[in-house]
Amino acid sequence: MTVVGCTKCVKFMLFFFNFVFWLAGGVILGVALWLRHDNQTSSLLMQQFEGQQAPNTFYISVYILIAVGAVMMFVGFLGCYGAIQESQCLLGTFFFMLVCLFACEVAAGIWGFSNRDTISKEMINFYDVAYIKSVDVVDSPTKTAAIKVLEVFHETLDCCGKGDDSPLFKQVAGALCPKKTLDDALLKPQSCHLKLKELFAEKLCLIGLAALVVAVIMIFEMIFTMVLCCGIRNATPVY
Repeated sequence: MTVVGCTKCVKFMLFFFNFVFWLAGGVILGVALWLRHDNQTSSLLMQQFEGQQAPNTFYISVYILIAVGAVMMFVGFLGCYGAIQESQCLLGTFFFMLVCLFACEVAAGIWGFSNRDTISKEMINFYDVAYIKSVDVVDSPTKTAAIKVLEVFHETLDCCGKGDDSPLFKQVAGALCPKKTLDDALLKPQSCHLKLKELFAEKLCLIGLAALVVAVIMIFEMIFTMVLCCGIRNATPVY
């Protein structure tokens, strides 16, 4: 049994979309691994202060993205093979996995949208705790550890302070803030609160864009899979 006419066209279109889906899975997997090992975010999220690790909520979305990319590559291969073989069983399995993947992506999107500000807020709170300890008038191991944490934040983000810094912090800002050239020294340093918001907003925007592209491809794939399954079921022998 083989499909003919428009259904045959749908078959090759489904194969093409599955191939694009497989490639997209590889790209997403690569982007997720890059986000996981990005020097800028890693240097911040690996910080420890007073026995507490920096909040790693951002890594949750990255790990989800890694899993999605790997599953997409497997599902895309299954769809390509099922389309070429015109197998209703393979296509049915592919459609079921596609629906599950789409539902998970929608759920992850809703969670990500509702928690889009959580990551930056947690990192700002972590920064503020170290900020308060760094201006302590009494020298202590805690103050030394806090200064080291702030130095990493300031060097990584090229920022200094919260924007509304206390007089105590301004007294030690010269030692904590990144070294500037004579021209840059005349400019007011950027707030680390603002830089943290910009950093994670940029990363989450990249994740959201990738998820949107994948969702569009999946919708077309589900439509073509249903049409091809119906065409295979109704196909007549070709002599």
